[in-house]
Amino acid sequence: MTTGNLLTDNPELYEARFPDPDRLAGRWAEDCLRRHGAGPRVLDMGCGTGRDAAHLHGAGRTVTGADLSEAMLAHARARHPGPAYVRADLHGFDLGRAAFDAVVCLDSSLLYCHTDDQLDGFLASCHHALAPGGLLVAEMRNGAYFLGRTDLLDTPTVNAFTWQGTAYRSTTTLTVDRTAQLLRRTRVWTSDDGLPASEQRSAWRLLFPLELRHVLAVHGFEVLELHDGPGPRTEPPWQEGELPGRVTDADRLHLVARLRTTL
Repeated sequence: MTTGNLLTDNPELYEARFPDPDRLAGRWAEDCLRRHGAGPRVLDMGCGTGRDAAHLHGAGRTVTGADLSEAMLAHARARHPGPAYVRADLHGFDLGRAAFDAVVCLDSSLLYCHTDDQLDGFLASCHHALAPGGLLVAEMRNGAYFLGRTDLLDTPTVNAFTWQGTAYRSTTTLTVDRTAQLLRRTRVWTSDDGLPASEQRSAWRLLFPLELRHVLAVHGFEVLELHDGPGPRTEPPWQEGELPGRVTDADRLHLVARLRTTL
C-alpha cells in the first residue's frame, strides 16, 4: 500500500469525486458577502481547484486564490482562469496589509489549523490582510456535533465512481482524537487499473462554537453569523434567498465575522 493524497495530487480526479456543477459553495459565499456589504477584493484561502474563486470572479469580484498545493494551483490557472492564484500557507501568510475586503475559507480548510498556534497564525494573517470592516467567511465541520454523537465515527463508509474509464473506490473511516481535539480521517483508495492501493491520512481540528467566538474576538473580529445551516454541504443544501439559522447543533458550521474597525 502506498501513502499519499490521491485527490490533491490529481485535481481532475478531485473534481470528479466532488462535483459541484451548480457552484453551490461559491454561490453561498457570494450571498454572504453580498448580504453583509463586502467590498470587491476577495482572498479565497485554501482555494483548491479554483472553482469557487472563479465563481466569485464571475460575480464581479477581484479574487486571489491561495493554496499550498502546486498541483491544485496549476489546475486552477488552467481550468478556472480569472482570479490570480498564489501559493500560501494558511497557518501564516502575508499577501499585503489591508489588501482584501474579505477572506473566504470553505470546505473545512480552516480546520487544517490543528494547533492553537496555527489557528492564531491564520487569524492574525487574516487581520493583517483585511481592510477595516472586512469579512471572514468560513464553512467547516462542527466540533460540537461530535459531543456524544458517534453516527459518523468508526464505521467505514464506501464511495465508488468512475472517471475516464477507471473505477475508483474509497473506504473512509473517521475517528476522534480527544487529546489532540482532532477528527482524524483514514481513506483507502483502490482502482481497477492495476495500481496498488493508496492510503490517505488527514485530520481536522474540532472547534466548538463558543471556542471559535472567543478566539475570533481575541483577534479583533465580531461574529455576525454562526450557525449550522443551511449551507452548501448541509442536507438539505442551502438555496438562493435562504437566511442563516440560529442554532449550532448539526455537523456543519457556517461563520461570518467582521474585523472591528477599532479594538
